Amino acid sequence: MAAPKQRRSTSLRDHSTESEKMEGSGGWDDPLDWFKLEEPHPVSRSVSRHANYKCLLEAEQVMVEGRGVVLVNTDEAGTLLVTNFRLIFMSEGTEDIVTLGTIPLATIEKFNKMVVKNQSAPRQPDKTTSRRLLQVIGKDMRIVVFGFRPKTKQRRVVFDALLRCTKPSSLWDLYAFTCGPSKFRNANPKVRLLNEYFRLLGKGSMCASMDMIEHGSYTLSNELWRISTVNCNYSMCQSYPFALIVPKSISDEEVLQASTFRARCRLPVVSWCHPGTGAVLARSSQPLVGLMMNMRNNTDEKLVAALCSQLGGARGRRKLYIADARPRKNALANGAMGGGSESSSNYFQSEVVFFGIDNIHAMRESLSRLRDYLDTHGTTSSDGMSSFLRHGGWTWGGGNLSSMSASVSTLGDTGWLIHVQSVLAGSAWIAARVALESASVLVHCSDGWDRTTQLVSLANLLLDPYYRTFTGFQALVEKDWLAFGHPFADRVGMPTVSGNGNMPFELSRQSSGSFSSSTMRQSSGSFTSQTPSSSHAQNNYSPIFLQWVDCVSQLLRMYPFAFEFSSAFLVDLLDAVLSCRFGNFFCNSEKERQQVGVSEACACMWAYLTDLRSLEGRSHLHYNLFYDPHKHDGPLLPPAAALAPTLWPKFHLRWACPSEAQAGELEAQCRNMSMKFFELQKVTYLYYVFLVQSLYDDYFLTCD
Repeated sequence: MAAPKQRRSTSLRDHSTESEKMEGSGGWDDPLDWFKLEEPHPVSRSVSRHANYKCLLEAEQVMVEGRGVVLVNTDEAGTLLVTNFRLIFMSEGTEDIVTLGTIPLATIEKFNKMVVKNQSAPRQPDKTTSRRLLQVIGKDMRIVVFGFRPKTKQRRVVFDALLRCTKPSSLWDLYAFTCGPSKFRNANPKVRLLNEYFRLLGKGSMCASMDMIEHGSYTLSNELWRISTVNCNYSMCQSYPFALIVPKSISDEEVLQASTFRARCRLPVVSWCHPGTGAVLARSSQPLVGLMMNMRNNTDEKLVAALCSQLGGARGRRKLYIADARPRKNALANGAMGGGSESSSNYFQSEVVFFGIDNIHAMRESLSRLRDYLDTHGTTSSDGMSSFLRHGGWTWGGGNLSSMSASVSTLGDTGWLIHVQSVLAGSAWIAARVALESASVLVHCSDGWDRTTQLVSLANLLLDPYYRTFTGFQALVEKDWLAFGHPFADRVGMPTVSGNGNMPFELSRQSSGSFSSSTMRQSSGSFTSQTPSSSHAQNNYSPIFLQWVDCVSQLLRMYPFAFEFSSAFLVDLLDAVLSCRFGNFFCNSEKERQQVGVSEACACMWAYLTDLRSLEGRSHLHYNLFYDPHKHDGPLLPPAAALAPTLWPKFHLRWACPSEAQAGELEAQCRNMSMKFFELQKVTYLYYVFLVQSLYDDYFLTCD
């Protein structure tokens, strides 16, 4: 095997201009390709305030421009732009966008000023040089470093622009509101939620409307369940949707009474019901049983018992499982703050099971460690050195076996795959209880909006083939993630409605311990920070939704024929959510999004993705070429032995190991073969038409 090419030492280019502000506008781009330029042209050396770049989106404006900047990861020089939506890096002398160095501002988790002190020359031992760097860490697994020319103010200007642009004072300052809905409007999400409820109740022929919502005339029911208007103005529970599916035997007054016994009034409600057996998958928050675990609420117990109702008045009650997503010790510790978990003796014919899934802080730190691991052992590492050449030897894919073993151990130490496996295993267990035992399952954690949402929505996906289609997947995300109040503003890191919540990013100027493995290694020098750092663990940012999408990708790998959408669709979905380009995932609840008027003021991500697919039809890369709806027309029940997750190449490796991210994708290879076959068919058809036309012309010439 040929030795990998050693990357030359990074050098900053000689071209530099004073950074200055400018304005620009353009149109919406092609398929989530925010980095693509259709008509590259030379960059003007003199920057005009009214100059436009072809890459800019509608209402996107350039705030700062820096020339002669180097992307250390790839040792490439170019122009760095800070806009009101993105950090854009374009290769030198062109407007070709470098995808690795181009990232939406909302996707930036942190950025830091750093200095590299190079080793002194042999003949000048007392003289050392330093390089000024800017490190950008993304929520999408990338770590990039930009180098700036010495004795200029470029880095300061770019850093200050990022401080201003990545920390908007209010939600309305985000790019999505500046741009507006454009052509990507969609129906009110409340209408879509009701339509999904109608489907679950077997009333799919009904069609919801805003008039129906305004007049409260959506209280449909079937034999066991009904849609309640008790929370229509969010007075009972601010983080629940306006409409809830509850047992038909429970009155609205009892629903209100039961809500007082659950944390944040998130009482048990139905998320999914089996059309054949009547078994349900329900969700809630923890019960308020108190320190001695002896507090009870008769109405709550009656409501939970009603989840086990039988179809057709059948005798007996079905079994109820209460799945507590937390470790048992954590549930007990919550008792000191008034929470806790149920006692099976208080809930008839029930069994309480603990899944032991860690909290949001553990997930955040785990993903951070995984990101550092990939940056350390990737081919485009942020220190500008390939993993083949680090430490003077081939530590990955070469002769240093002890280093290889250590790196594999480090991957395990991140804990990410173990956490993913825990969520997968818990969801599979829930789905099996509903599908195989016709039992009902009530799922909760503490507040019922993080681990609960992961488990319930993934179990929905396993149980119902409809959710494995494009339309169904949208309905699932909008129901269990958005309507039921997963706090996206807190978890993704964006301004809250008040503007006083957690800001989108940690703006420390120093490399914190969470990524020291990436920033402290350099063969020719060492990184030093300039100011004290703040701890990212102090906020509520956590990759809960990202982790769930990772779980979906694992299921797609296990069941390649069961999903209408592809892994590429999941990646683009995550990119759209993290970018904050669309308003669908703003705020922490349905109530807040209604207050802000998100659906009217911002573009709709679902409409955008649908529009992309309509341009190419089934050949679009979001479609799964292997999808066969008849092969898996029932529940997916993976055995425990099959729940062994792996790194998700398209997402985890796309920045650190771009070639490897695509090399193992069977779907991508089949798609390329399909496209080549299509081109061959087109050429053959054109040749056939030409041949027929020639014979036709020859015939008439002969007749003449």
